[in-house]
Amino acid sequence: MQEKLFDSEAKVMEILWEKGTLSAKEISLIASESIGWNKNTTYTIIKKLEAKGFIRRDEPGFMCTPLVSREEIQKNEASTLLNKLFGGSRKALFSALLEDEKLSDKEIQELKDLIDRR
Repeated sequence: MQEKLFDSEAKVMEILWEKGTLSAKEISLIASESIGWNKNTTYTIIKKLEAKGFIRRDEPGFMCTPLVSREEIQKNEASTLLNKLFGGSRKALFSALLEDEKLSDKEIQELKDLIDRR
């Protein structure tokens, strides 16, 4: 995945990931209620997401379906952050994330288990 997902686009994707395929009108009503956007703003973002290949729009009804999963976006964004700010060093990223974080014994064990499975 080469395209970047901007914050406003991520908000629309979150709606689709949570609800599944929706009409543009349904997305715009949810966005209006939860974010305060007007219909034109939402439709503009939907068009951008379609152009980037993140969603597919079908007729009739201007139905929007996500083409990428939340997990794909998370992995892409994490990789971008890792390379951009930490020179690709996972150790530096984890050190920054854990430096001031108080973890429970359970959380520490879960992190160790994740590493062991690698």
